[in-house]
Amino acid sequence: MNARRPHTTAIIPARLESARLPGKALVDICGLPMVVHVYRRCQLAERLDDVVVATDSDEIRTVVEAHGGRVVMTRSDHDNGTERIAEAAESLDSEVVVNVFGDEALVNPASIDAVVAAVQDDRDVQVAILVNPFSKRNSPSDIKVVLDDHDNVLYLSRSDIPSDARTPDAPMLKAYHILPFRRNFLLEYAAWPPGRLEQVEYHEHLRILERGHSIRAVHVESSAVSVDTPEDLDYVRGLMLEDPLFPRYRDASDG
Repeated sequence: MNARRPHTTAIIPARLESARLPGKALVDICGLPMVVHVYRRCQLAERLDDVVVATDSDEIRTVVEAHGGRVVMTRSDHDNGTERIAEAAESLDSEVVVNVFGDEALVNPASIDAVVAAVQDDRDVQVAILVNPFSKRNSPSDIKVVLDDHDNVLYLSRSDIPSDARTPDAPMLKAYHILPFRRNFLLEYAAWPPGRLEQVEYHEHLRILERGHSIRAVHVESSAVSVDTPEDLDYVRGLMLEDPLFPRYRDASDG
């Protein structure tokens, strides 16, 4: 008989402030706000028991609740989304908490299940992340990842890694931002001060590596795009029209 799976909640951090795309959590994508796309696609994942949005915005709360979603209100002074979901996790009983970035409008529920399984099925794994093949060069908005032979993350960077200075077209991996944490480890993370490399790269998950902990990587093939710019938004709107998952939740009843 299979052991009981730990109760698992996806928390979607969402805020209105965005330098490159103001109000992006609520931008319209084919008739639904972006954060609602993420919420409903999380609901399609088989290994999630609950889904909540963590926000400091009353406007986001109103929109999510109007679409039948659950919201946890958080402080406004968090430096990053991981700290925001850690505050929200304090009020939850879930053993595993999954950080699903609120700009992953095309997130695949099967990808969520794949990375959540890495934590649910192996008690030694405290946190995991998805990675997928990537070939775009000189794209600092995309976080690149290098791994060891056991699929643990060695480093994350906005620069192209590994370097192609001596090896033309060196293959790269990109971080696909769905991270399941064991709840206790997440709360530990939130108590640590920002790391030196974290502040250099402006990427919060380096804090984990700098403290000597591991992040398990799970490989997927994915064309999902994080919506960071108006160009990304136009691109995702086009993809959404052909997305096979969209019809499964597009007409879901609100409230």
